[in-house]
Amino acid sequence: MISAKVELTQALNQQRQFVARTGSEHHLILDDAAGGTGPKPIELVAVALAGCTAFDVITVLRQKYHQKITGYEVRVEADQAERPPQVFTAVRIHHVVTGVDVDAPALEEAIRLSEEKYCSVGAMVQKTASLHTTYEIVAEKTEWMRAAQPASRS
Repeated sequence: MISAKVELTQALNQQRQFVARTGSEHHLILDDAAGGTGPKPIELVAVALAGCTAFDVITVLRQKYHQKITGYEVRVEADQAERPPQVFTAVRIHHVVTGVDVDAPALEEAIRLSEEKYCSVGAMVQKTASLHTTYEIVAEKTEWMRAAQPASRS
């Protein structure tokens, strides 16, 4: 079971700042644009989507395809409906993978598996939004990382 709790921090003021506590006992501040002391709740949905797909993709790349990944970033941008509830209507996900000889078909398959099978946040977001995913592969430029590759056998 997943659980969370939010509690108003200043009950007698007009601010809408909350302290959130996750079921795993992590704390963070939630706020609105006016207060500016923490993320808006909807921003956490975008973060959750980026994190969910990142965990899936890096796991598949490392465990199934044995890719040498030295850096990885997932960027999410989402458009919202104009009227409440302002659900996501279109989401753009961009993966930036840095590594040594990263195999593009392996990355494509890892992304596909995340989107179609593993990412629970993505499955929920897809109920209201279209997803558009792109990626780029950046070759590792650190020479000692490239030299650490095992010699190929003929």
